[in-house]
Amino acid sequence: MLRAAPNGAASPILAADLPATCKLLPFLTVCSMVQAPPRPALSGPTLVRLLARLADADVAESRQTLSDRLSQWLGWTDAITLSSALNASPPGVAAGVRGYDAERDFARVRHELAQAITATNRPRARRRPGDPPPPGADTADFADFRQRYLSLQQDMETAIGQLRGRLRVAVTARSSGMARLATLDAIMERVLGARERSLLSAIPALLGTRFGRLRDAERQALADAESAAAAAESAAAATPAYDGAVVADGTAVAAIVPGAWLDTFRDEMQSILLAELEVRFQTVDGLLAALRTS
Repeated sequence: MLRAAPNGAASPILAADLPATCKLLPFLTVCSMVQAPPRPALSGPTLVRLLARLADADVAESRQTLSDRLSQWLGWTDAITLSSALNASPPGVAAGVRGYDAERDFARVRHELAQAITATNRPRARRRPGDPPPPGADTADFADFRQRYLSLQQDMETAIGQLRGRLRVAVTARSSGMARLATLDAIMERVLGARERSLLSAIPALLGTRFGRLRDAERQALADAESAAAAAESAAAATPAYDGAVVADGTAVAAIVPGAWLDTFRDEMQSILLAELEVRFQTVDGLLAALRTS
């Protein structure tokens, strides 16, 4: 079982130090896949499950506690800053933004980011075996997808960071205790932001590997089917009894949907982007929850 970080406002969105093949997300270790029984189902964030499948890796819960893992992320100067904030007198209650609707702001930002992610992946007409490959399937370049992923990551970081700041202002206006919570959240965002950014930036590399595997698998399947059909045709020319084999192998070639690999990749990339959006929203979820209960 996986343990997610607490959903409190000051809780960071953590990512684990995993091997280079899959350097991502909380308190997990990854080992190379070997011949073994089916993997147990994961109960952690969707992003963890998707990336584990993408990397074809086994994911196990780390034995370290949240506090132990977090201590490896914080330098001694960060620890001093946090200690000072915790031990200082409660900050004064600041004036909030008049008329600010936190729930509406939260929903708007989330909707706009989700729309940006799905905008270029609208439902496509269903293709059948024998149809020509979709435009671009033969010449698709992962560099274009990588640039789009990085651009959307930047959009998420900017929009969610600004939302987080507005929510902190609203939290600060509630009480001195809530103001301290907002202060701690600001510190955690500052000290863990670069670490989180670095780890999430590993996702495009995993997608690049997946892109190549899907493309190569379809090409190999088509080449194998065509080779088998050609061999069967040659055998049929020499032995009439092989006519049925020619038909069967020709059917195998026709059954391959050209370009289906690219549709699969687009769908997987969209799913991972939406899962990353959920992870990035965990901390602002906590701030909003604090506002609801104050």
